Amino acid sequence: MKINADFNERVVLSTQELPWQDSPMPGVQRRMLDRDGDEVARATSLVKYAPGSSFSAHTHGGGEEFFVLEGTFSDEQGDYGAGTYVRNPVGSSHTPFSKTGATIFVKLWQMDPEDDKQVTHDTSKTHWFPGLVKGLSVLPLHNHGTENVALVKWEPGTKFQTHKHWGGEEIFVIEGTFADEQGVYPQGTWLRNPSGSIHTPFSEEGCTIYVKTGHLS
Repeated sequence: MKINADFNERVVLSTQELPWQDSPMPGVQRRMLDRDGDEVARATSLVKYAPGSSFSAHTHGGGEEFFVLEGTFSDEQGDYGAGTYVRNPVGSSHTPFSKTGATIFVKLWQMDPEDDKQVTHDTSKTHWFPGLVKGLSVLPLHNHGTENVALVKWEPGTKFQTHKHWGGEEIFVIEGTFADEQGVYPQGTWLRNPSGSIHTPFSEEGCTIYVKTGHLS
């Protein structure tokens, strides 16, 4: 299965308009954003756990990265509320579930084997730093090699300078509305800009976005 598998193409998806598709486990559904492979695949997805649902034990052969958008997601290591960011390295395993229901943004099989640290951030309790322009705040989540992951908060009316994405850029709009000269992207929009692309982003009403850069070269 191939879905948006060409990283040289720009992709913009309004994820709230995508259908939920059943996974192999009852009560667990997915919105597939990009995918290269079948059930075991390099994939970026939204995954929704109904209250009381679970997924079978599995090993992350290519690592796992997720951000909890709604509810409380859990495994044998603990509970992860909305706003929690987790990286499970290559070779790790767990048995995930949700007692109350949860929706997560998740990336599979996209991790360098040398990036072997387990990472957990409760972003509701973490210090934000001033960004490069007035009105921006940045919460760094992870970096390894050329890959950088962060949350970026835009105050209403903030504009950023024109810049090029060396190694590409991926954005998920967590809240508010993000924009650039190519369009306006409300909450739930997923964007993937290829390596070498250029844009001039801004936000008229303010927003918070997940951003990963340098991983698509």
